[in-house]
This record gives sequence, C-alpha cells and structure tokens, in this order.
Amino acid sequence: MWSSRLVFVLAAAGSAVGLGNIWKFPYITGENGGGAFVVVYLACIALVGVPIMMAEVMLGRAGRMSPINTMRKLASASGGSGFWPVIGWMGVLAGFLILSYYAVIAGWAVYYVGRLASGTFDGADGAASQAAFDAFLADPWAILLWQTVFMAVTVFIIARGVARGLETAVRWLMPLLLVLLLVLVGYGAAVGDFARGAGFLFSFDVSSLSVGGLLTAMGHAFFTLSLGMGAIMAYGAYLPGRTSIAGTVTTIAVLDTVVALAAGLAIFPIVFATAGLEPGEGPGLMFVTLPIAFGNLPLGAVVGAVFFLLVSFAAVTSAISLTEPALAFLVEQYNAKRTRVAISLGAGCWLLGIGTVLSFNVWADVHVVGGLTFFDFVDYVSYKVLLPVGGLLIALFAGWVLAKPVVAEELGFDGWQERLWQAAIRFIAPAGVLVVFGYTIYQSV
Repeated sequence: MWSSRLVFVLAAAGSAVGLGNIWKFPYITGENGGGAFVVVYLACIALVGVPIMMAEVMLGRAGRMSPINTMRKLASASGGSGFWPVIGWMGVLAGFLILSYYAVIAGWAVYYVGRLASGTFDGADGAASQAAFDAFLADPWAILLWQTVFMAVTVFIIARGVARGLETAVRWLMPLLLVLLLVLVGYGAAVGDFARGAGFLFSFDVSSLSVGGLLTAMGHAFFTLSLGMGAIMAYGAYLPGRTSIAGTVTTIAVLDTVVALAAGLAIFPIVFATAGLEPGEGPGLMFVTLPIAFGNLPLGAVVGAVFFLLVSFAAVTSAISLTEPALAFLVEQYNAKRTRVAISLGAGCWLLGIGTVLSFNVWADVHVVGGLTFFDFVDYVSYKVLLPVGGLLIALFAGWVLAKPVVAEELGFDGWQERLWQAAIRFIAPAGVLVVFGYTIYQSV
C-alpha cells in the first residue's frame, strides 16, 4: 500500500507529468493558437481523461493485483468473458514499448543539462543550435550512453519496491520538479516577455483553432494522464480502501494541468524575449529553440540547465510507472524477486531501445513498414494504437461489464453523481477516444 493519499497523488501525477507536459503541451499550444486550444483541452480532460482515469484506479483497487490478473479476476466475478484480460496484456506491451524509446528521448534531456551548464549555447544562433543537435543525433554512441544512464536510474528505483523505491522517488522528485518549475516561471517573468507569453497562452481566439487542433486537444487530454497502459491501474492496486477515488483523480488531473500551464508560462516568455523565435516550433522547441533563448538571456546557462534537469526529473517519474504493470505481473505470476525482474525488464527495454537510437542515424533510411523508421513504427503501435484501444476497452468494461456493486463500493456514488458517471464512462469518454483513434488512423493512411 501507498503510505498515504498524498503519496499516491504524487506517484500518479508523476506518471502523468512527463515529456508530454513540459515538451509537447507548450509546442502544440503554440501550433494551435494558444488560449482557445487550452480551453478545449481542459474540457477534454474533464469529459474524457478524468472518467477513464477514475475507471483505471477503481479497477486496480478492486482487483488488488497486476493489471492482467486484475482484469481476469474482475471479469470472472462480473460474469464477463475471458476476453477482458487483454486490457492488461495490451497495457504491459504498450508500457514496455513506450519505455524503450522514452528512455532514449529522456536521455537527450539528461545530456542537455550538461550542455547548457557548460555555456555551449551562450550567444548561439539558430544555425549553431541546430548543428549542435544534429551532431548529437548523428552519434549513436553518445545517444546510447545517455539512454543507458537514464535506464539505469529507472531500474534502480523500481527494483527497490513500492515503499523504498517508488515512494521515495516521488516524495523527492515531484516536489523538486514543482519548485524548479516555479523558479523557471519566475525567471521568465523577470527577464522574458511575460505579458506576451501569458497573453498567448490564455487569450481566447476561436478562429485560430482548426478541426485538427480540436482533435489534438482531445488526444493530448487522454494521453497526458498516462491512460490505457495499465500504469494507473497498477498504482491503483496499492491505494488504501478509505481514499476517495473521485477526489484523488480530480486532484491528479488538476496538478497535471497546472504543470502543463506552468510549463507554458515558463517557456513562452523566454521564447518571445528572443527576436526571431516562435512558439509553434514543433518538437524542435525543446532541443533547438530553447537553447538559443537561454543562450541569449542573463544567467541563461544556469537556468537552462535547471530547465533540462526539470525535464529529466519529470521523465524519471513517468518511466518508473511504465514498468510497473509488467513488473507486478511477473513478480506475482512467478513469485520472482522484484530486483531480478526489474533488471531483466530494464535490459529488455534497453536492447529494444537501440533500434530507436539507430533510427536517428545509421538506420535513418531503413523503413520497417511503409515510410516508418523503427522508432516511428514502435511509437505508432504503442502510442497511437495500443493506448487508445486500451483506454476504450477500460471505459467499456467499467461502464457496461463491471458489476454495479463493485462500482458502488469503490466510487461511493449515488443519485446525480452516479448518473453523471455512467453517462461519461459509457458514452462520452468512449466516443472521445474513438474520435481520436479514428483521426490518428486517418492521418496515417
């Protein structure tokens, strides 16, 4: 068990708060016009993200086992078919695949801590920053080194167990993450164009939001909460029975959203303070645009290093959750020692991640399927197929199959609360996930 509700909130928020909040949210907000996108995103969090997250936590606590065995147990008790444990298997596979490339990208952030701290980007222009990033990506040994460092830290934490490993990590990393983020927001207010950055983030211009932007907001609202991969279900299995699921999940969603908005308030003023830089720069915003901005601002080297340290902390808290569904199942199923399982899983992810490392250099022209590199293919299968399908099945099981007494006992709803929950989990959330999934498949065809 988690020792307290606060620790569970920190752990689940740590799972949700990762590269998606600090890297992806600011740049997709920039690409889709700012404030109008934020409003749609918040609505999608409330209507799609929160109901499915509540369902995952509820299933985890009701089953008190790994996601695979939890689904097997609850499906049997509710008179469901033997199909439903596939949710757990999909989550285990998705988490394993995602961590294999997540560790590679997170390794870039760890590498950039030292690069910024050393003053490499002091006075740098766009060409110099792009050249530095391209040179790093062209060196598979350098990428492999930092992937290995990140994976070793992750394995060390998860091997120590729930109390000594996961709890200790989130107790330290999450508060540090929030403090560093506040420091960066303060820095942006002091030396950046804070008024323009805040105006960009919170101004409401409906005309700037396209259909694609709406679907992007819906998709990010689902993915940012780490839904569909079994991590939240696994964490829910350690949640004390007296803790309110609805209140706890709402707290997590609010904290996740606050971090995303604070990241925007930290990044946009810094970007706007440097002539010629734009907020809608795609993935290059973090590794090309921001180093230029930091390199041309007072104390930029120090604050830039702090920023990438923040990103690294956020990545670690997400990475440890990606391993938990598979780790819990193997320990449970084979009565294996957690340390050995953690090392084995870490080694497997590391080996698979080598394909992602090579996708940016040696294998850049090698296509696995169609025009997809190895990295693109693994990302597509895990992030764009397994997660939304897993989230959809979780919503359908919780809304239509799970025995009502279990729902009543775990959520404690009655009257209008119960009707609202049923409408959200049975109709609104599945429809939202289906729209996102359909749009993703349409884009890739």
